[in-house]
Amino acid sequence: MFPGMDRYRCQPVAGPLDVVAEIPGSKSITNRALVQAALADGHSLLTNALLAEDTELMIEALRRLGIAITVDESGSTVEITGCRGQFPVTEASLFCGNAGTVMRFLTACAATGYGTFTLDGIARMRERPIGDLIDVLRALGAQVEYHSRDGYPPLTIHARHLRGGHVAIDAPASSQFVSALLLAAPCASSDVLIDVIGPIPSVPYLKITMGVMDAFGVSVLEQYDKEGAKFIAPAPQRYTGRTYAIEPDASNAAYFFAAAAVAGGKVIVKNLGADSLQGDARFVDVLEKMGCSVERGRTSLSVTGPKEAAALRGIDIDLNDMPDTAQTLAVVALFADGPTTIRNVANLRIKETDRLAALAQELSKLGADVEEQEDGLTIVPPRQACGALIETFGDHRMAMSFALAGLRIPGLEINDAGCCGKTFPDFFARWDRLCSMKA
Repeated sequence: MFPGMDRYRCQPVAGPLDVVAEIPGSKSITNRALVQAALADGHSLLTNALLAEDTELMIEALRRLGIAITVDESGSTVEITGCRGQFPVTEASLFCGNAGTVMRFLTACAATGYGTFTLDGIARMRERPIGDLIDVLRALGAQVEYHSRDGYPPLTIHARHLRGGHVAIDAPASSQFVSALLLAAPCASSDVLIDVIGPIPSVPYLKITMGVMDAFGVSVLEQYDKEGAKFIAPAPQRYTGRTYAIEPDASNAAYFFAAAAVAGGKVIVKNLGADSLQGDARFVDVLEKMGCSVERGRTSLSVTGPKEAAALRGIDIDLNDMPDTAQTLAVVALFADGPTTIRNVANLRIKETDRLAALAQELSKLGADVEEQEDGLTIVPPRQACGALIETFGDHRMAMSFALAGLRIPGLEINDAGCCGKTFPDFFARWDRLCSMKA
């Protein structure tokens, strides 16, 4: 797949698949590791790093903050010389595109230093909230100025180092706000205690954050209960440079696992095991509930679709812990034997697009009956699906998810397919190879 590709014409597959898929590195882990390596004492080497739009935005922003970074695209490695907890520059303008991790993580981390830092992105980023994070950073001593609308980028941080203390964040709209605080907290003057009141969306992403922090030598205490969660980040601490291998992206692997459910046959993803750091690796459990067979190994996961296509079952499921797989499941639901309901994913409305509204519109084009709720969808499969031109709304996950429908539905095309460059630049090239591998 090539950035700038305008339209992809799907080709239905003739028989069951027999595929061993290799997936590029995790975006979530790569961007967390980049930040920690940048703040670390010493030198770091990241292997199997994702090199795509979101991570390239992070790399460029860190370079603007004075970090020395060398990228080997052919080997998917990144070398970083850390700044010992203090960014070298005192003034920078950071462009974050539509990458939530870049905007939110660097807003918090820039506040740990000294200087004036402006962060902005594309038009959609200016519609994505950040006020919950800013309120807590202000409580820790940051001075932040909004340039347009309160609670939204663009913004300027007048950083004078973060003091420690006890802060609270009430029902955050995104787990990225909490991850951003955790990443920055070790650089504060004294311990940071974070109370999260109420539900946290996408809790497994916090596990990723703390898992990478632990690998870079920083500890955080955590406690979850019915009321929310508490975190204690002892400070000051220093991240320690190291060589760090990044897992394949489990969210992107989900499209390949789902291909087995839709087209039949078997798909194996290597180097992604049952003990993965990423919560989205559990998407195989969702497919198992729908009637697929799953094999879980230490270094691989595999999914085998039902022998009869009609045997795929509709399900009712809470996807709050893995919302990035909701679009994938919604498309698989087109081929189930009954309705599928996806619940508790209201935060999808503040992603690259309003993903719930976008799904409802595009699934309906294919003949599905879709009921849109505030925090989810119910999809009733069509009696006879029809081809259509699918709009992606600039959202990489819309493009990749609807490629699944093209495995079975003739005449399906995906507009602005090049938006996959955000996290998976060669997705459609790999997808074409998948479609050619038959049992």
